[in-house]
Amino acid sequence: MTSDPSHGWDAVAEAFMAARSNTGADVVRRWAGQVPPGGAVVDLGCGFGEPITRTLIEAGLEVWAVDASPTLVAEYRRRFPDCPVACEAAEASELFGRRFDGAVAVGLMFLLPEADQRRLIARVAGALVPGGRFLFSAPQQECEWDDLLTGRLSRSLGEAAYRGALQAAGLTLEDGLTDAGGNHYFDAVKA
Repeated sequence: MTSDPSHGWDAVAEAFMAARSNTGADVVRRWAGQVPPGGAVVDLGCGFGEPITRTLIEAGLEVWAVDASPTLVAEYRRRFPDCPVACEAAEASELFGRRFDGAVAVGLMFLLPEADQRRLIARVAGALVPGGRFLFSAPQQECEWDDLLTGRLSRSLGEAAYRGALQAAGLTLEDGLTDAGGNHYFDAVKA
């Protein structure tokens, strides 16, 4: 793991909050309808909670959250005081030592090195109940690019590698979704 568990995001937190749009809320809203009513969901890389945590709450789900940026977590706590949030790297998180009906990682997975992406998939799988769902965003194709805000390398492992990592962790890739901004999402289910 890097010396900065937020992978550069704490340094650009203010710019991120100013620029964050509602992109992704449409996909998360549809996905939330597949989680049992009142179900428990963990928002990984929650940032300041907009729009993902808000969308999950509006769908009637109980939300826990994890983010490694102290600045973003402080704003999250201000906006969502009733939602437990841990200030730690998602790939190393104990995920509150509990089980969840669902997990979302919007805009997080591809920011992590490959080994950390695989570790996070396994960690999430271990925290999901049978039938639990994991939704994460990443380009469908294998690719690398520099993140616009942090300037750090981002990487998608591509659909074949994600499918393999999910299967190795006991998850089945069930669907691929695209949001209004053209971003791709992987929707996996635990057996």
